[in-house]
Amino acid sequence: MENTQPKVVSSSQPIIPSKEHVYLEGPKSRKFELDFAWRVFKQFIKGFRALHFVGPCITVFGSARFKEDHPYYLDAREFGKRIASLGFTTMTGGGPGIMEAANRGAYENNGRSVGCNIQLPFEQLANKYLHTSITFEHFFVRKVLMMKYSYAFIILPGGFGTMDEFFETLTLVQTRTITQFPIVLFGKEFFKELWEYLEFMAQEGTISREDLLLVKLTDSIDDAMQHIESFIQKNFKVTPRKKMWWLLEKR
Repeated sequence: MENTQPKVVSSSQPIIPSKEHVYLEGPKSRKFELDFAWRVFKQFIKGFRALHFVGPCITVFGSARFKEDHPYYLDAREFGKRIASLGFTTMTGGGPGIMEAANRGAYENNGRSVGCNIQLPFEQLANKYLHTSITFEHFFVRKVLMMKYSYAFIILPGGFGTMDEFFETLTLVQTRTITQFPIVLFGKEFFKELWEYLEFMAQEGTISREDLLLVKLTDSIDDAMQHIESFIQKNFKVTPRKKMWWLLEKR
């Protein structure tokens, strides 16, 4: 009988070369684990030194895939401009798309612009609208730094990475692991089904309905910035960190 099964064409080379997942492969030698912990520690110290004087930040998350003529790119650019007008530093993941747009809006309007980039199997270059740029090897180090220096978070449409950043930020705020900083979810149409599922989770009791109050869903840049500004003014006194002359830290 003739075999009618389709042939499976295999390739020894992946389309996108994967990174060696050394810290997920199980037990290693103690020396290896110590070396890995030391490399992570050095990344944290490098990040702390680079970002120590960037000033209070507002972090903008969003897709790297939107081009400069896309409506969400234009929105992100306006957000960067508004953040600069408040006197805050705009912090992003440092790459293209929404990240570039927010950095660009700040950069072009005399605001401070910071990018925390990430090493990927496919190259992601830092955008050109950055006053301070630092690249991390691991996502978890990067996310710590992007949250550590921020007083508010703006989430624009994005993919897996943006959802990861949104839910981790929301989890940290909900569990009071970090201070209750304002979180804005921008794009009602894009996030419609996601918000409906959050409502479903509240209905099922897996989250509290009060948890939904931790996020402001809006289509208005004015409403988003007013929400952030009023929350910060009501709850915090924000002042840039001053450099002491006897410290050898980078400005």
